[in-house]
Amino acid sequence: MLDYMQKGGPLMWLILLCSVVSVAVVAERLLYYRRASIDVGEFLQGLSNLLRNRRYAEARVECQTAAVPVTRVIHAAISRHHLSRSELREIVQEAGQLEVPKLERNLGMLVAIGYVAPLLGLLGTVTGLIQAFVQLSTNNGYATLAEVSGGIYQSLLTTAGGLVVAIPTILAYCHLSARLNALLHEIERAGIEVVNLLSEVQSSPEIIEFGHAAPPAARERR
Repeated sequence: MLDYMQKGGPLMWLILLCSVVSVAVVAERLLYYRRASIDVGEFLQGLSNLLRNRRYAEARVECQTAAVPVTRVIHAAISRHHLSRSELREIVQEAGQLEVPKLERNLGMLVAIGYVAPLLGLLGTVTGLIQAFVQLSTNNGYATLAEVSGGIYQSLLTTAGGLVVAIPTILAYCHLSARLNALLHEIERAGIEVVNLLSEVQSSPEIIEFGHAAPPAARERR
């Protein structure tokens, strides 16, 4: 590996740097998405019982305990449960938009590496061919096979290195984009369901508990 890096020239070190950054970003995003994912259906099912009983404080505690993008959006709606349906919908949309930059963080870097790595390889190819022709020009059109092959070998190494970095990076970006879209769908679904649930609770009559008082007839007998 070190021999390839030395023979590939200085551009190979830039390509290696791109690969290290790509691996770091992919690992960080996979870990983040794994921690940010929850079973939305199960969570909403447990939360609905609290909301129907108007136990909003306990519902907010449940959201704060999970502390993922979906629960933060739900928490924003529950904190303002007294508002109208249209206002709750706007709050959910704004809370979801605040979570998008966190979910998309560093994905643009993968796109940049996917584009730049092949270009670095192409640049190495051009410089390698230039080196081969320089060897020919300095010797009046005559050069040994070893002198010419050195530049061609460098050009092939950088081209291969750029493609080796770019292809997995683009595939990883596609996978992470799919995970991102799934999380955004869960946020949207959770927002819609919690707004519907809060609107249903607002429209339903409040639960009133009466004490066990004695019947009027019994009080009269006393």
